[in-house]
Amino acid sequence: MVHQLEKGLGAKLIDRSKRPFVLTPAGEIYYDGCRKLVQHYFALEEEVMALHQKASGQVRIASIYSIGLSNLDRYVQDFTRANPGAKVRLEYHHPERVCEMIENDEVDLGLISYAKSTRTITAQPWCEDPMVVVCAADHPFAERESVRVAELNGLDYVAFDRDLRIRRELDRVLSSHNVNVNVMLEFDNIETLKRAIEISAGVSLLPMPTVEREVRSGLLAAARLQDLVLTRPLGVIHRRGKELGKTARAFMDFMLDARALQDAVPRSSSTQRESSRSEDASLPSHRALAEIKHESPSATHADA
Repeated sequence: MVHQLEKGLGAKLIDRSKRPFVLTPAGEIYYDGCRKLVQHYFALEEEVMALHQKASGQVRIASIYSIGLSNLDRYVQDFTRANPGAKVRLEYHHPERVCEMIENDEVDLGLISYAKSTRTITAQPWCEDPMVVVCAADHPFAERESVRVAELNGLDYVAFDRDLRIRRELDRVLSSHNVNVNVMLEFDNIETLKRAIEISAGVSLLPMPTVEREVRSGLLAAARLQDLVLTRPLGVIHRRGKELGKTARAFMDFMLDARALQDAVPRSSSTQRESSRSEDASLPSHRALAEIKHESPSATHADA
C-alpha cells in the first residue's frame, strides 16, 4: 500500500535502509498533512452532529500530577452536568509525558505548568496558583499564618525530584534568598510528597490548591510566605495546527471562563466561601490560604 502511494506521488515516503523504518522528509509532510485532513473531518462531523445540541463528543486530557485530582474533578463534573452528552477522559502523567502525548496527538488538551508555545505546541495561560509553606500538624509553623523565607534556612525539607521544573525553580528562589534546606526525601509525585510531610519528614513549598483538603481535615498545615509572593503558572496546551473538536474547544473555554470568574470573586466573598467549607474555620493557616491568591500580581513562579 505504501509502495502504491509512493508510485502515485513520485516520491519515497519511508526510508527502508534504516531499522526501524523512518519517514523521509516527503513522508513527514505527507503524514502530517493526512493527519490534519482526518482531524478536520472528525471535527467537521462532530460540529454538524452538534448543530442542535450542546457539546456531545469526547475530549481527551492529560494533566500533571500537581494540579490535583480533586481540583480538576470539579471542572469535569460541572462541564458534564452542563453538557450531558459530553465525555471527558482525564489522565495524569509526568510533565514531559503530557507534552509528548500532545505532540503525538494521543490527547486533545494538556494541562502543565510553565506552558510555552513551541514549533509543535500551542500554549494558553490558564491560572496562577500561590505556593505556600506546608508542614505537619504538630510542626512549630502549624499555628502561624505566615512564615518568612529566611526561617526555612536549615530546616528538614521534602523536595520534588531534581529532574522536575518545580525543583529547579524552587532551588533557584531559595538560593537567591540565601536559604539552604536539608533535603531529606525527593519525590516526583505530589501525593507521596504530602504523605511524607504528614509524618514530619520535613516542610515543603507546595501549590495551595493541592493541600486544601489536607489542611481542612487537619492532616497538614499551610502558611503563606510573608516576604515573597511565589506562584506557579498553569497553562492549557494543544498540538499546533490540530483541528480541535467542538467538545474539546468547549471544555477549554469552560475551564478558562470558570477560572477567570473564580479569580474575579472579591476577597471577602472568597474568604467567606473558604471558611464555610472548612470543618474548623478557626484554623489560622486555612484563613491565610483564602487570602493568598489576592496578593500582589508581581510574583515569582515555580511549578512542575
